[in-house]
Amino acid sequence: MTSSHEASLQDVSVIGLGTMGHAIAQTFAVAGHSVTAYDSSPAACGNALDRIRVNLKQMVNAQLLQEETMADVLTRITICDTERDAVKNTRIVTEAIAEDLELKQEIFARLENQVSRNTIMASNTSSFPVTQIAKHMQHPDRAIVTHWFNPPHIIPVVEIVPGEKTTDQTSDTIYHLLENAGKLPVLLNQEIPGFLVNRVQIAMFREIWDLLDKGVANAEQIDRAIQGSMGLRLAAMGPLSIVDFAGWDVTTRVYCNLISDQRNDYSLPQRIEDMVKDRQFGVKSGRGIFEYPEEHRDRYLSERDQKYLQLVKLLYDMNP
Repeated sequence: MTSSHEASLQDVSVIGLGTMGHAIAQTFAVAGHSVTAYDSSPAACGNALDRIRVNLKQMVNAQLLQEETMADVLTRITICDTERDAVKNTRIVTEAIAEDLELKQEIFARLENQVSRNTIMASNTSSFPVTQIAKHMQHPDRAIVTHWFNPPHIIPVVEIVPGEKTTDQTSDTIYHLLENAGKLPVLLNQEIPGFLVNRVQIAMFREIWDLLDKGVANAEQIDRAIQGSMGLRLAAMGPLSIVDFAGWDVTTRVYCNLISDQRNDYSLPQRIEDMVKDRQFGVKSGRGIFEYPEEHRDRYLSERDQKYLQLVKLLYDMNP
């Protein structure tokens, strides 16, 4: 374990160091915050700093971070032995555990008794409204969703979704915290399942998976088509702006011509259902639509992150 350091009310805590938690901790540390973190898995705690070190090195290679600052960033992160130690004297707690509503409800109710009344409690859920997550809290006014996107140390946007009882002060504090950490916070006006981005992604996935299932094109051609058209345009400007340039007269005509012929049910395409049943989950299992041999898995992830980093640097003018 790393040595602890003096805490302050500006400290940030992260609970859960799996797929995203370690990189969320890294983001706050890069921004100058002292971060305490914990995971119930000894393995996740044990290799968290190594994973962060790899991420930081990628940022250095992309010229988004000065190499001499790496050591300072790492010293600002303390991996704690207990959950209680991780949230002691903290101002913000970000929960990044598994996407399980009951587990999230339990941890929010438990952590509330371990932090001060003014501590904000944020969930990195991808789909659950924070009103549900905070169901058993005594003070749900300080509960909020901060939905990061993987990899969280690279993707700029973080969705902020208040619950029914979340105060404006809580929302404002989180907004400015994320903005000062170099993120692009997006504050939603309504609390709906899946929030904003995932609802759009799921609508797109439904049609793409259906096209694949029907054999309209193979996987390589589908990826090429979307990446080299929609993907390129969406990286440069938002979807509503794109239509402004294309013309709403043309786009609405195309919409009306196609919408009735597109998939609109709630079932998984058979090919995708079979793949998941066969535990073909993608990179994590070595096979999804494409194959990922275990000996090359780290290289695949590194190549993905390097592409993202270059795009972020180009599109958002993020200079070290």
